[in-house]
Amino acid sequence: MTPDPTPQLRERIEKTIRFLAVDAIDKAKSGHIGAPLALAGPAFELWDRHLRFDPTDPEWPLRDRFVLSNGHASLLQYVLLHLFGFDLSLDDLRAFRSLGSRTPGHPEYGDTPGVEVTTGPLGQGFGHGVGMALAFRMARTRFAAGSEGPGHSNVYGFVGDGDLMEGVSSEAASFAGTHELGNLIYIYDDNQITIDGPTSITFKEDVSKRFDAYGWHVSHVDGLDNAGLRAALAAARGEENRPSLIVMRTLIGLGSPNGAGTSKAHGDLGADEYALTREAAGWPADSEFLVPDEVREYFGERIAAKQQERAEADAALARWRDSHRDLAASWDAARSGALPVDLEAQLVDGSDVENATRKHSAAALEKIASVAPYWVGGSADLAGSAAPPSLKARGFVGPAAEAGADFFAGSNIHFGVREHAMGTIANGIALEGTFRPYCGTFLIFSDYMRPSIRLAALMKIKTVFVFTHDSIFLGEDGPTHQPIEHLDSLRAMPGLPVFRPADGIETAMAYAWIARSARGPALLALSRQTLPQLEREPGFEPADVLKGAYALRDPSETAKVVLLATGSEVALACNAAAKLQSDGFPVRVVSVPCLELFLEQPESYRKQLIPEDATVVAIEAGVGESFRRLVGSTGLVYGIDRFGSSAPYRDLYEAYGFTPDQLVARIRKHVESL
Repeated sequence: MTPDPTPQLRERIEKTIRFLAVDAIDKAKSGHIGAPLALAGPAFELWDRHLRFDPTDPEWPLRDRFVLSNGHASLLQYVLLHLFGFDLSLDDLRAFRSLGSRTPGHPEYGDTPGVEVTTGPLGQGFGHGVGMALAFRMARTRFAAGSEGPGHSNVYGFVGDGDLMEGVSSEAASFAGTHELGNLIYIYDDNQITIDGPTSITFKEDVSKRFDAYGWHVSHVDGLDNAGLRAALAAARGEENRPSLIVMRTLIGLGSPNGAGTSKAHGDLGADEYALTREAAGWPADSEFLVPDEVREYFGERIAAKQQERAEADAALARWRDSHRDLAASWDAARSGALPVDLEAQLVDGSDVENATRKHSAAALEKIASVAPYWVGGSADLAGSAAPPSLKARGFVGPAAEAGADFFAGSNIHFGVREHAMGTIANGIALEGTFRPYCGTFLIFSDYMRPSIRLAALMKIKTVFVFTHDSIFLGEDGPTHQPIEHLDSLRAMPGLPVFRPADGIETAMAYAWIARSARGPALLALSRQTLPQLEREPGFEPADVLKGAYALRDPSETAKVVLLATGSEVALACNAAAKLQSDGFPVRVVSVPCLELFLEQPESYRKQLIPEDATVVAIEAGVGESFRRLVGSTGLVYGIDRFGSSAPYRDLYEAYGFTPDQLVARIRKHVESL
């Protein structure tokens, strides 16, 4: 192993890290300098002697993961990526925060080689790291043989005061402690400074006691004590059943004569202060993006050592493959997302029965899990409401595991009433790369999950969000539980296909598309109430659902009116169309299970389905504004413009105008007004 750098060389390395960050922020005239100055030494220690990676292959599956939850300190990570030989040049550092650069203001997964997760919204990185650690433990249990095989990686990260103030980190920390994630190690940058002033103005709790109560292993170290940090990290790795929090006291803006220890260090201190900081550190005043030769030489040696460590790990993995071919095949199938060629037929089989779409969803998940056991997930304490359900005979992760069973052998995850953390943990599972995670709750509580849903879309990771109780027709629980604006707001999110299926066939095909074709996250909105099995036109093929919209009822003559509907309102549209047809109104009914997929279809198909000269009425038990672009200036959006009520769902049909007669009357009135 490469010897430790001498004290003089270590000091030179730490200054190189600090002043590359200073130079980048000074050039950009924007950024957060406080953390890179304070954490250069601890971050170097972590990356140099503890973190396992190969800079030439950022996707190497046996690597450890690094999470910079306090993502405003992004330059700290960028500088380390550059020095350790990742595909990130000095020119990339010079382009910090500029348009199109690979060094954005906060780390973004997919933009920068070596960045494992997009961070920025505080607390989110904390929760995503918990999901990564859980995925490693599940992979170890499923695929490893003792100390051989995958799943033996650790998750390391830096977290700050802001992360620990955000509620999502409390939820995720509680989950991690309860699930005994000993492979999760966070270093808490305890600098006692926030943007508005010292943390004491709003944050006086004893963090150590809080995490001890969560079931974490807690230790303390000074930010300037490299040997102490090394010992603390070694002790943390020795913890098999407890995640670790290393509380590290630091000085924000270390080395800045006028900025150290102040709130000003949360931003750009300015060229004059940087000049004083260089002078105080004895760093060349005229230097720009300087990497001294001896520093570059040291990192060259360490890059070679990291690659040798990777070669040894790969050799051990090859021996595991030879000895455990069945486990290796299963691991490969999981990581490649292997699916049977007849998945669609399997999912559709038996789905043509009357039921709530949440129950059709449960059936589809059972079938997928039987052929793709790498699908894992659960709900926020709502498995009994199929939001989503616990899968039969698939076992449970964590304390719910059967007596004597491994904590991590199951597929069902009880997230508890922790919607915020649930989304981040599911995303973290997806980022690890072995499992396909799904999670869910009632659609109304997607509000609690917006940051993690948005990050899934931003990162293009394949998390599946399964939401039930999709409209006011869930009934007696009332307006606090009845979504109105949610479908529209979720459809407005780029990169998030939203499925609202109308029956079992549409639900089955939605899952088929998500399993086989999704390029990122996907979301299902499912009914609580029973829906009829729809009758379809001759020649219908289940694959028609994958166009996002298709004609469910089509008159032989040219349609004067086209009714667009989703979910529970499709059957209503069919009933209304029958009444209008009997009165001489040729009406086409178009089911729109996924608006995003429909809008991706060729213009010719869209115009064939919705002729430009037809009167278009979009029907949805919500605000319905997503369909405004389809109905045109002469069309009608038939939705809901007020909150719901507590009553049996059949009473709500009448009260809110969602009966065939009420819909027919409104369509007639609209057509006559044109």
